Amino acid sequence: MTTLERQVLNEIQKGIPLVEQPFLVIGERLGISEAEVIDTIDSLKSKDYIRRFGGIVDVNKLGIKSTLVAMKVDENDLDRVASIISEYKGVTHNYERDDAYNLWFTLMERSQEELEEKIGEIKRKTEVEEILSLPATYKHKTNVFFRFK
Repeated sequence: MTTLERQVLNEIQKGIPLVEQPFLVIGERLGISEAEVIDTIDSLKSKDYIRRFGGIVDVNKLGIKSTLVAMKVDENDLDRVASIISEYKGVTHNYERDDAYNLWFTLMERSQEELEEKIGEIKRKTEVEEILSLPATYKHKTNVFFRFK
């Protein structure tokens, strides 16, 4: 990774300015052009240093309730159950894991009551008995900043 790539990564991790030309502002901070910032981000994406570039919304600040759900699903029934879960618009992830609790998903709703209702509905529709709701009790934010020699 080049020094410029590290510098751009550090700047975009601090947050993208909410202005008409955010990459121009970042470029000015770094002493480079807007085009160089955009080209560097594109290069980082093409090298797989960046997998996703987009906004992150703190749903808790919006009053949204969320939980991580783990289910014990019969191996032969995984596709059917995953398909049912994916029908819910509040589901943001739905994936298989190599564990006794082998199907995991995240669920978001407007209230704790709605969250619990949806989990109950999913339990009834899928006919899966063992379901764990694992709401976050603490959020960790990891920042990585690169030092330069």
